[in-house]
Amino acid sequence: MSLRQRIEKSERLAALLAGLAGRYLAFCNRTTQWQVEGLQDLQSALANGPVLLVMWHSRSAMGALHWPVADGPLSSLYASSPIGRVSGALQRRVGLQPLEMADGKSNRAASRMILKRVQEGVSIGMTGDGPLGPALQVKDAPLDWARATGIPVFCYAFATTKGRRLKSWDQMLVPKPYGQGAYVFARFEGEVPRKPSEAEREAVRSAVRVWMNETTGRADALLGLPAGP
Repeated sequence: MSLRQRIEKSERLAALLAGLAGRYLAFCNRTTQWQVEGLQDLQSALANGPVLLVMWHSRSAMGALHWPVADGPLSSLYASSPIGRVSGALQRRVGLQPLEMADGKSNRAASRMILKRVQEGVSIGMTGDGPLGPALQVKDAPLDWARATGIPVFCYAFATTKGRRLKSWDQMLVPKPYGQGAYVFARFEGEVPRKPSEAEREAVRSAVRVWMNETTGRADALLGLPAGP
């Protein structure tokens, strides 16, 4: 049986791998000297209720560790893939409240749970380009949830002077210890119409993509790095 199949069948194995990944990322987090931008804006928004947090998949590795849990709970979405299950277990490990989104099946039940959690004051986190990409292309889900909930939308991105890119569809950035780092939270200032026309929807999609790229670029710029995916 392959490792993928074993993870698909075993919550225990997923939790074990998440524990290893969590300890490594926590070590990197502790040994990195971080610059932070936009955290106070996020905290101010959370004082008034939940938010929708989006990020590019390539810059999501540290998101669970950088979310201000003391200022409000977060339910982050994860795919039912093996990597997604490890991600979900890691999110639980750091105090988040992850929700599994079924792969290729109806997510009506999960959608009801998301709305319920928002009504209870729980923020929602997701990747803008989904679990499988294409990379840096905004999927429908962030637009739909921004429209349906009407809550403020924030983007998260991190950068580091010591990291490596995985050989994955998104070239995910994974930090190494003892580097210089930066992470940014930025609020989307545009409007998401409740009942957009197709043209309005695509205009919002384009604006969100530009804003997410700018947020990622800002994290890079704080370290004097060239902007990357």
